[in-house]
Amino acid sequence: MDLKLTNKKALITGSTAGIGFATAKLMLQEGADVVINGRSKERVDKAVEQLKELVPGGKISGIAADFSKVNEVDALLKQLPEVDILINNVSIFEPKPFMEIPDEDWLRFYEINVMSGVRLSRHYVKPMLAKNWGRIIFISSESAINIPEEMVHYGMTKTAQLAVSRGLAEYTKGTNVTVNSVLPGPTMSEGVGGFMQDLADAQQTSVQEIEKNFFKDARPSSLLQRFTAVDEIASMIVYVSSPLASATNGASLRADGGVLKTIF
Repeated sequence: MDLKLTNKKALITGSTAGIGFATAKLMLQEGADVVINGRSKERVDKAVEQLKELVPGGKISGIAADFSKVNEVDALLKQLPEVDILINNVSIFEPKPFMEIPDEDWLRFYEINVMSGVRLSRHYVKPMLAKNWGRIIFISSESAINIPEEMVHYGMTKTAQLAVSRGLAEYTKGTNVTVNSVLPGPTMSEGVGGFMQDLADAQQTSVQEIEKNFFKDARPSSLLQRFTAVDEIASMIVYVSSPLASATNGASLRADGGVLKTIF
């Protein structure tokens, strides 16, 4: 299927690995002009080279920016004043008991996970509306609805993303600009993979056993009973970025593997 993304310019934040990287690869395969992002130039340059090898001839570039630093966000916006597609993917997570989460962590999580998308969307939605076409997608999580007790601060930011996404969609009424959220379930991204390996090493067991126990004890409602692959999430994101998804606006789209038991 042709998703009609040829020459559409897309910015994907937090895309040197994981869901963001997989999304960049699929976007390139669909003919989009992709700008990836990471905190360091070294990481960005490495990811750009990897994507050039995976998708020969793809239009790929990168911009380093740490979204906890407003001056670096401002520099990115000056370097890239307009895009057709904005994918707010950058995010941090850390399991930590609620009573051990200091104010600084709450603010850091909010700054990176929520304010990054707020700042970029506030800038890019204006030219999108002016030319009457654009896509803004927030990569939230099933944790926005099922707040995980092991990282309440992370869940809070994912819920906030849904609120921002839906509220911003109201500004696009009657236009060809859409704003949506995608809610992945537990996904085997680079960060999760490293965390799982650390747990396996600490418990002197295998990653496979850790995964099995995770879905047995922490996410028993999962219908997949496994971590989703980053490519599976990327497929949903890229479709919603497409002109073919023109009737989907203000939505929270689940790619959660059936973890959420609610109908809506």
